[in-house]
Amino acid sequence: MALNASTQIAHPAQQVIATLSDRDFAEHLTKVANGTLKEFTVNGDVTGAFTLTTVRAVPTDRVPDFARKFVGASIDITQVEKWSAPAADGSRDATVQITVGGVPVTVNGTEQLTAQGEASQLAVDAKVTSSIPFIGGKLASAAEPYVGKALNLQAAQVDAWLSK
Repeated sequence: MALNASTQIAHPAQQVIATLSDRDFAEHLTKVANGTLKEFTVNGDVTGAFTLTTVRAVPTDRVPDFARKFVGASIDITQVEKWSAPAADGSRDATVQITVGGVPVTVNGTEQLTAQGEASQLAVDAKVTSSIPFIGGKLASAAEPYVGKALNLQAAQVDAWLSK
């Protein structure tokens, strides 16, 4: 299942990256999603290329019933983002991989943070897959809207975080 989403953030790309790589922001974003931050690691200097790994435990109360029987009351979601060093204008690209603990659902793709002067655009182009025979496609289809909602939530929270 293909996922393409983009959203505007009313702050410069450098500030967006600084926020995305801030543990306090990750804690805040996780609490907004009613989850628990289990791990947050930044490998490398965020002024250059770096890798961001986040593990969150999130409730499955909004997961469709047919999928919930596979995951239980909560799931661990691991997100690994490998960000490039900034271009001259501050834009960056990342590869992203999201795995769901205990469920063979993965998201693989790219993120693009495009500098637009005092604003930025954050875009995701990814594919949601599941290797469960017969129902894997249905499970991936069910997961896809949540990834889009997560991107929009993240962007709104980055905007609010930087505006305070």
